[in-house]
Amino acid sequence: MKTEELLQKGAATLGVPLTAEQIGQLAQYLKELLRWMRRINLVAKESSPEEIIDRHFLDSLALVPLLPKGKLQNTIRLLDVGSGAGFPGLVLALVLPQANFYLLEPRQKRAIFLRHIVRMLKLKNVEVVCERVETLYEKKDGTKGNFSHITGRAVADAPSFLQMVEALVGRETEVVLFLVQEKIVSFLVLLW
Repeated sequence: MKTEELLQKGAATLGVPLTAEQIGQLAQYLKELLRWMRRINLVAKESSPEEIIDRHFLDSLALVPLLPKGKLQNTIRLLDVGSGAGFPGLVLALVLPQANFYLLEPRQKRAIFLRHIVRMLKLKNVEVVCERVETLYEKKDGTKGNFSHITGRAVADAPSFLQMVEALVGRETEVVLFLVQEKIVSFLVLLW
């Protein structure tokens, strides 16, 4: 099955409608990811394109139903901690163009990759920040409660991740944790 078909069918199964343009952008993103994986570690090197779609793209899209819809989409200010290859933040930015995304990635090579994808896809709603989460505490954009949502995949275990982002969480912030057990992905959404 072609990349576009896998994305379309997978997203439909999740109840996330995608436009032809969004499917094309996600396919371009995957193609570029596969090209860059030859040089830097972005996802497991032995991953097939089908596995990357399933384990990364579709897992990221599974968050869409948990986020505000319609006119409320512009209230989203999502911080993706340890964004790596852009999952889930970059995928969400492609399908939620009215929302704002901050991809926090401390490793320079990965941040360069993320900036490349943002430029290539002409995304205006994404900012890539090459820093550790701890450095955001002192910055204006990292003040407590400045983000509506904070998420991260494979950054740390749940208690460590919550401790890591605690200084950034405000009264209205939702922290969304990816929990994987025996290849089943579930989410834990926490309000402080």
